[in-house]
Amino acid sequence: MGIDKELLSREHFQSENDIRHFPYQREMAFYSAVKSGDINKVNELYSPLAVEGFGRLSKDPIRNFRYHLVITIAMLTRLCIEGGLPYETAYTISDIYINRADVCDNLDQLAEIHKEMIFYFTKKMQKIVSGEAYSKHTLMCIDIIFENIYNGIKVGDIAKRLGLSPQYISKLFKSEVGMNISDYIMSRRIQAAENMLKFSEYSAEDIGNYLNFSSHSHFISAFKKYTGRTPKQYREEYFRLNWKPDGESSV
Repeated sequence: MGIDKELLSREHFQSENDIRHFPYQREMAFYSAVKSGDINKVNELYSPLAVEGFGRLSKDPIRNFRYHLVITIAMLTRLCIEGGLPYETAYTISDIYINRADVCDNLDQLAEIHKEMIFYFTKKMQKIVSGEAYSKHTLMCIDIIFENIYNGIKVGDIAKRLGLSPQYISKLFKSEVGMNISDYIMSRRIQAAENMLKFSEYSAEDIGNYLNFSSHSHFISAFKKYTGRTPKQYREEYFRLNWKPDGESSV
């Protein structure tokens, strides 16, 4: 069936059965409240993610719910970037929640992810709107780190890009973020390694090389320092927790 014919068919069916999508104005008012960091308004407009009124994207209930959740995450990510949330921070938050949704196999878990994600974004935006967010130089520093997370970026490189002294940017970053730049860079590299161990088939050695660790032993040592496990142990534990018996889908 062509898209035009299917569109006419669905519109007729929805009209005959009084099926309506969620009111656009209310939906956008909710998104706007999150973007502006208005916790009270979000509490007022928030309701658990109910797929009724938002269209059926899959015949499978869990997959249908997950699709709607991903759409919500994508919408809020872009709106919050427009509102001043650093784009790498916004996209990383998006990745985290979509990854969590991807491995959920029941509606209750997906509903909890939806609620947590909504209020996490709102609180992030509240800090930005209230002026409690990071300074311009710290935000630029974070963006540079994310842009070069696989390139072995160093404090001196960042300072040069910003036209500032390494001493100044180091002191500013630690006072606002609460950790040294080098520690922050390492924590983000380890976070990237965690995602690659969970969601790719690259070997631990390849991941360490890709993230520019000086040696495989250095990668293992750093990963264990931050996670308490070796890369091999981390991957095995992840797959053991998310393993499903044959014939039982996690989707």
